[in-house]
Amino acid sequence: MAKIELTVAIAGNPNSGKTSLFNILAGAHQHVGNWPGVTVEKKEGFYENDQYKIKLVDLPGTYSLSAYSQEELITRNFILRERPDLVIDVLDATNIERHLYFAVQLMELACPVVLALNMWDEVEASGIKIDHALLSSLLGVPIVPISAVKEQGIEQLLGTITGFASSARVSSNKLEYQADLSEEIDNLALILAEDQVLAKSYPLKWLALKLIEQDQEVYQLVHERAVWLRGRAVLEKAIKHLQGHFDRSPESIVSESRYAFINGAVKETVQVPLRKERTLTEIIDSILLNQIVGLPIFLFLLWLVFQATFRLGKIPMDWIEQFFVTLGNLAVRYLPDSTLTSLLRDGVIAGVGGVLVFVPAILLLFFAISILEDSGYMARAAFLVDRIMHRFGLHGRSFIPMVLGFGCSVPAFMACRTLKNEADRLTTMLVIPFLSCSAKIPVYVLLIGAFFPVHMQGNIMFGLYMLGVVIALIASALLKRFLFKGLSEPFVMELPPYRLPTARNILLHMWERAAMYIRKAGTFILVASVIVWVCSNLPSDRLAAHEHKEKVLQINSSATLSSADKEAQLLVLNSDYSSRQLAFSISGRAGHLIEPLIRPLGFDWKMGIALISGVAAKEIIVSTLGTIYSLENSEKNVGDLQRALRNDPAYNPLAILALLVFTLLYVPCIAASTVFHKEAGHWKWTVFYIIFSTATAYFMALIVYQGGKLLGY
Repeated sequence: MAKIELTVAIAGNPNSGKTSLFNILAGAHQHVGNWPGVTVEKKEGFYENDQYKIKLVDLPGTYSLSAYSQEELITRNFILRERPDLVIDVLDATNIERHLYFAVQLMELACPVVLALNMWDEVEASGIKIDHALLSSLLGVPIVPISAVKEQGIEQLLGTITGFASSARVSSNKLEYQADLSEEIDNLALILAEDQVLAKSYPLKWLALKLIEQDQEVYQLVHERAVWLRGRAVLEKAIKHLQGHFDRSPESIVSESRYAFINGAVKETVQVPLRKERTLTEIIDSILLNQIVGLPIFLFLLWLVFQATFRLGKIPMDWIEQFFVTLGNLAVRYLPDSTLTSLLRDGVIAGVGGVLVFVPAILLLFFAISILEDSGYMARAAFLVDRIMHRFGLHGRSFIPMVLGFGCSVPAFMACRTLKNEADRLTTMLVIPFLSCSAKIPVYVLLIGAFFPVHMQGNIMFGLYMLGVVIALIASALLKRFLFKGLSEPFVMELPPYRLPTARNILLHMWERAAMYIRKAGTFILVASVIVWVCSNLPSDRLAAHEHKEKVLQINSSATLSSADKEAQLLVLNSDYSSRQLAFSISGRAGHLIEPLIRPLGFDWKMGIALISGVAAKEIIVSTLGTIYSLENSEKNVGDLQRALRNDPAYNPLAILALLVFTLLYVPCIAASTVFHKEAGHWKWTVFYIIFSTATAYFMALIVYQGGKLLGY
């Protein structure tokens, strides 16, 4: 018998546990993409049993269904146009009154809704009493208490989903508004019903409500219809009547009516105990949000994260490194000495392998970040820095895109859509490149590990992250002072209660980041490594090759040299030939071309090649150096590459420090730049963003190197 197929959307406020529920239901049967025509992440998955195959769609977390942000539009348009069989609204049951506001807006869409009261274990532990059966009766929608963290109530929720959705029930909610508002909605809906297309495609009362709220998307929709000729007069009369009666804007009237309905339902069904003692969250917040010690604690936690990234990551990095060393040795031993073998060994294995070595560092970093996010601490961090960010002209909400920027600039640029003020949005987007995305971590680990002692490595990496933040704040202050004048909007940050992060969510977040990194290494970086190898080997310096061949024959045929002497001389000879070939190649010529420009920063032409390749993706700096130094010194692994860099007379710790600063600040990868252009919407901002970030990188690296030399370093 064929299985019954259902489409179920999962919606809810941020921090409600919506994604945790999706992960439990979908398990490994999920994939991530983008919504059509929009660069907002889209998650889909499947749940199957003997009777049902349920397609799950994780809608973006949002507080409302207005038309102010992409997330809000995506959520409501999906429900209206795709018509899912059921919408599961995940609510934080410990703060049920606020979360019911979004539930009421879903009910207005006249779609089948099931409310999942999440964190039910915390409700019971706190002594809150919720009569969910009575609340279900008052609202007219099914309600299921669950705990996504402890995976409690999931079977009951699945039973409600299959029983409710497969019975083809329509919405039967009992949503009510204040009498005057309800009457005007009904009058306007009667007029809209004359348009058969609208009547078939949309809930008419919802359209009427949105017109009264003066929703621009709905206004444009109805304005183009013939029914608008009659509807306009009815709408204007309704707004005039409501404003005269309530002495408030239509939007405020609708909002108050929703809250009145919610307050009545909550008073009937929820009992909150009188607390004489502070909760654990309040006790912890009294320390972590303290104006004096809160920020130092946050910085100390970040410092611990970077120390752990270096110290704990070294052992698994050594294992992966040894694997690629062995792989390279096998290629040398069993494959003929040819151009293809050189490409495989020095291009593919040295390039891709040199990037994959840093997967443990990526995993450790996002393990720590996931704990900070899932525990509720990251929201506190946003609260702590909000006042500081306002002093530098940044919007308080800019903290969220900036936090995402520590992972990847692409989602960070997308997250700027939540900033409604264009000046705030563009300012935030222009400073995001100064933050250390995960792609820069391999460069940091390689160079810091090569030139600085172990006890300083974590401190230097922490310093780079903090320098990026400081530069971003200073740059935002300058941008708001001279380019985007005006005050930022006020900021309200939700502070969820502290929760113990689950292993499932932490591992899932780690895997998502690692998988993205590995896919990038296996595709984009693989291609880039091959291109770098080709540019480093072509055109061939035939004269140098001929001279090299003759000298090799002379050494091998010498009767006076011992085997050890021959090996030593051949090593020097091969290194000399590789240097000549690299200088003669496309990459060498490009490096020599820009060397006069970067020489004041302490960089030579080889580092110039690496920085040019880093425009494609920052990880490619590592693979490019691996390719360059495998040409010169036959180095095959990160440890030997670090030794080769350390032994190169062109570099010293000061030059490397300037290089780290330049890598931190200059223009992000091609993918991020493409998204920036799409989000900014104009070439002038994209050109400015490239020049601004690269000029800042050059200026700061110049200060570091030349300033260090003046101080005698």
